[in-house]
Amino acid sequence: MSNVIQSIEQFLYRASEYCDRQQWDEYLGMFDEEAEFHIPQWDTEHVYTTNPKREMSLIYYPNRSGLEDRVFRIRTGKSAACTPMPRTMHLVDNVQAELQDDGLWKVKANWATHFFRFGESECFFGWSEYLMRAEGDSWKIMSKRAIVLNDKIRHVLDFYHV
Repeated sequence: MSNVIQSIEQFLYRASEYCDRQQWDEYLGMFDEEAEFHIPQWDTEHVYTTNPKREMSLIYYPNRSGLEDRVFRIRTGKSAACTPMPRTMHLVDNVQAELQDDGLWKVKANWATHFFRFGESECFFGWSEYLMRAEGDSWKIMSKRAIVLNDKIRHVLDFYHV
């Protein structure tokens, strides 16, 4: 079990590094084509939304094509919200993993993302839940839900902040 968790940790560290270095092809390749990506909105002070099809979300992509579209807009300069791109540093900690009955792994990890843009440093932090499947000697993300604990957004929040 500890080898599995260590392998998952290394996978999540690589995903963070790909995002920080803006290696988008490698980052996208970590997600299954049908991977759901969800950043819920807070409904009340301590309850966040859980159904992205019926409740508000900060970001919701039902599959990887949503992420692919964001990357396309970043690369082509068609995203004013990403011009200029911030410099980011993702920190991942407290990774926990549990094998599910269907063979997928439910993973929870805490994160903080520091970013610098327009001469200012800021940070988002929270935790993420993943469903992952083993693929060879690596992993594929089947779903990612990121809970942003400090969701007062002064400028922009995008996939690369979580």
